[in-house]
Amino acid sequence: MATKIRAARFLVYSAAELKENHEPYGMESAMAKKYASDIALEVTNEALQIHGGNGYLKGMEVERFYRDAKITTIYEGTNEIQNVVVSSHILGKAAKSTAAPKIVSKKLPITGARKRVMFTDGSMEEKVASLVEALKNDGHDFTVGIDIDTPITQAERVVSAGKGIGEKKNMKLIEDLAKAVGGAIGSSRPVAEQLQYVPLNRYVGMSGQKFIGNLYIACGISGATQHLKGIKEASTIVAINTNANAPIFKNADYGIVGDVKEVLPLLTKALGGTEEKKPAPPMVKMKRATVDEPMPAPEGRYVCTGCGYEYIPEYGDEEAEVAPGTKFADLPEEWVCPECSEAKENFISSSEA
Repeated sequence: MATKIRAARFLVYSAAELKENHEPYGMESAMAKKYASDIALEVTNEALQIHGGNGYLKGMEVERFYRDAKITTIYEGTNEIQNVVVSSHILGKAAKSTAAPKIVSKKLPITGARKRVMFTDGSMEEKVASLVEALKNDGHDFTVGIDIDTPITQAERVVSAGKGIGEKKNMKLIEDLAKAVGGAIGSSRPVAEQLQYVPLNRYVGMSGQKFIGNLYIACGISGATQHLKGIKEASTIVAINTNANAPIFKNADYGIVGDVKEVLPLLTKALGGTEEKKPAPPMVKMKRATVDEPMPAPEGRYVCTGCGYEYIPEYGDEEAEVAPGTKFADLPEEWVCPECSEAKENFISSSEA
């Protein structure tokens, strides 16, 4: 087990070294992702076997490691896709088919059709003000509220913390916002299970508590599938995250790209602060916004056909030293998808995706 882990580690280091030296690394990174994730699953499976029945019990670290290891073979480009990437580097790209083009059906987000309104204009204070105005126009009344410890399944509003919240002391920002919103406190699974910032009965997701209320504010939550399935019944979803490509934004009605440590205090203030609210009346489920057609993608965005990563010119690709504002056509020829290492030629316009 130790030998396999060491071999996987050095395969990752090798790919990282190539990237750091600005050398082609598409094949090597695909090899590293595939091998390291396969070994993670294989070694964890062996560890679980060593622990016997105890290793299978919920709450044991090795049981969680096993679940966490399995997903690494699926996300960020499945290992089957990595095989395709490696083989294409060795054998060359397959010839383009002359058959009729495949009709790609428009796929709705996990949480269903959402407004996907991003507040990008003006200062952060102006973005926050626009968000609050939009929520009030939708009918959310912030003069009333519920106890922050209300069970997730009974809460009309929830403010949830993800790993992006950072240190435990930053949970005070979540608590203050929950009071300002008049809602309860929730979290992603890692925040409750790994970081233990909140009790286990407060994490939201497919394997945790289901939120079916009116307003869900995800703070520093990237948007793992299991989490999104736990909030798909929410009337309104708000996302706040530093990563513009986080899946949560495609599954939200409103979004702000920014540091939660900057955004949350401003949002708390804009909602009237932490003063005690009037008791909220029994919840009346609000209707979700009707979105007949997925909103057309802004021009200039391109999607990777390998893993679905979306290149957004406004944000560029910091890790690849691509400056914000760089158009897709102006990307270097050697640029590859930062998620699955697909070549630039395997991207299509968002409007065609």
